[in-house]
Amino acid sequence: MGSHKRTRTAQTNSGEATATLPAPRTWMPLVDLAVAEDVGTGDATTPLIVSATHGGAAIIEAREPLVVCGMEIARAVFAHIDPRLEFTVRLEDGSVANPNDVVATIDGSLRSILAAERTALNFLMRMCGIATFTRRFTEAVSGTGVRIIDTRKTLPGWRTLDKYATVVGGAENHRVGLYDGVMLKDNHVAIAGGVGLAVKAAIARAPANLRVQVEVESEQQALEAVEAGADYLLLDNRTPDEMRRIADQLGDRATLEATGGITLDNVRQYAETGIHRISIGALTHSAPAADLALEMLNIEALDERSQTPGPVDEGRGA
Repeated sequence: MGSHKRTRTAQTNSGEATATLPAPRTWMPLVDLAVAEDVGTGDATTPLIVSATHGGAAIIEAREPLVVCGMEIARAVFAHIDPRLEFTVRLEDGSVANPNDVVATIDGSLRSILAAERTALNFLMRMCGIATFTRRFTEAVSGTGVRIIDTRKTLPGWRTLDKYATVVGGAENHRVGLYDGVMLKDNHVAIAGGVGLAVKAAIARAPANLRVQVEVESEQQALEAVEAGADYLLLDNRTPDEMRRIADQLGDRATLEATGGITLDNVRQYAETGIHRISIGALTHSAPAADLALEMLNIEALDERSQTPGPVDEGRGA
């Protein structure tokens, strides 16, 4: 099953190959779990209709405009079911697919193809959905210089795939988890006794390789944080006018990131206030699933002999 050992990069909306598929060790357990929960002890339906020797071909096609994402994950699903299946990518991650565009073809055992169908599509629907939704945000701020950033509001177990999909859509990753960045949230500030005290304590104790970011909820807090030494502010639930005033005052002293209440309808307005980054949790917690389907090619009715059930390969979930 060497297919999921490949190193892949995806084209972003800027045309640069910057999205690198995460290491398989971070997502193969998810593929294993997804196949196991769907196939279980074996497909109870397909072997009643399709013989073990019957082969054929299928396509995966887009049913709506979308940004392709997750092709190597889909390949891994089909390989997990049956390593003899031939999975061919027709549109690479980052490509734009229109309705009826073929994104992949699969050749081999019909039993195996049908066993992998739903699980592979589930991965593609989510990952293409996130990439497509993200692309809409990055295109909405095009030309402003503002970067769209993702968050940790990902589906549990899906962190690396969700964040890969946002990059395919043209966004940038924020910290992956609690371990690779310092972010002082409102609860940290409350426990510390104020923004200034929290910033000073964090800067004094943080590892040298981790930048300290602090969430502020007012213009006063923003100024207090910068005076305490902060150079990276998260401006939470501020209006565009408030953002503009803070940017005018502090934009050359700190990186300013807006978050909270930002949608496709108003993201351009926020991007034009002078801030540097906009982080959006909805990229991963509210992206609509993309519509894709698997269709068989050149299917002929099975004669009586080919309908006779053959041995079921329980190990492959055929």
